[in-house]
Amino acid sequence: MSSWHEERRRNLAAEAEERRKGKAFDAELRREERRKDREENREVKAQERRDKTARRQARAARREKTLTPGNVYRKGTLILVALSALASLPAQILHFFAIHWMLFPVGPAVEGAAWVMAAGVAYADERKLPAWVRWLLRGLSLSAAGFAANINYKYGLSLTEHGVSETNATAAGIGLAAVTMLGPLFFEVRQWVLTLSAATGDSKKRADEKARAKHNRKRYRHHKDVVKLARRLVSAAPFGTLKFEDAFVAAWEIFYGTGTPGMTPALHAQQLASRQSLATAMDEANGAPISTRGRLLQMLHPAPSVLISQPGSSQVASDLPPSSEKPQKAAQKGGRKAPPLHRRTKGDSVPFHLAAKTEAALERGGTPRRIPAVNGHTH
Repeated sequence: MSSWHEERRRNLAAEAEERRKGKAFDAELRREERRKDREENREVKAQERRDKTARRQARAARREKTLTPGNVYRKGTLILVALSALASLPAQILHFFAIHWMLFPVGPAVEGAAWVMAAGVAYADERKLPAWVRWLLRGLSLSAAGFAANINYKYGLSLTEHGVSETNATAAGIGLAAVTMLGPLFFEVRQWVLTLSAATGDSKKRADEKARAKHNRKRYRHHKDVVKLARRLVSAAPFGTLKFEDAFVAAWEIFYGTGTPGMTPALHAQQLASRQSLATAMDEANGAPISTRGRLLQMLHPAPSVLISQPGSSQVASDLPPSSEKPQKAAQKGGRKAPPLHRRTKGDSVPFHLAAKTEAALERGGTPRRIPAVNGHTH
């Protein structure tokens, strides 16, 4: 019985331990899930902040691009033009409608004529039409705008009939006439500014084209035959396959035998003669050959390093200065003994070189001395 109870207690303890471990595992799993959820939330919030920053930067970039002086001027002028049309058009409609209801379209037609002609000026500038076309359209636009301004001015003065004071009526007439005229004028000035800006941007391109045309004229004047042949080569090749510059190089080689434009056989000969003259002058100035031929001869036949001595001279220089009587006498007068003279003994000097012995033997036999040349040969 005791063993059964012991076994029972162990089983209960094991089950309790398993339940404790299970609860601990579940708690750890819940903590891990909560941690992952927090990380995901932080990542989502960070991504939202990044997206918000990116959108803010994109809006700032668009705003900066939109609020440039050029865009503000172009779009601001269009806004002023639209406000001018909205301010001047109702007075014209009311004026003609008061005369007769069938005259209602006259007001929009007059105002529209001014704006259509102003747009025609812009179109003529874009297509680079003749100047008289643009000035004709400007005249028509200003005529229509002037007619509409006159109508608005009279309409403003007629407001006195509706109880408006004369001063206010006059101000209203002048204001309506001004906005009627200033709208097309602002649009025309805007078109002038845009045209001048485009012309300023194309000035460099026009300067390059002018310089290229001048160069082509000068090339034709100096090398007429080569240019004609190059043009024939271009026309003979399929369209767009051969450039004129390549054809000019080929034509130059056909005429002069060289692929370097500008060089001719006479110029090549002059260049070679100039190089030879320069090499000769440098050889004479330096006392040694610096030309390619001279350097090759020195490399192939180097001059002997041993210099031939004069007859009767010693191969090894004495290690003492030349003797003289004055130093000995001065030493005796001073009470000091002069140093003994140097006496050579056997083996205290380097033996004579074989070439020196050969030259000495030849001189003793009466043979003239051989002098080494620059290229190593003797004569």
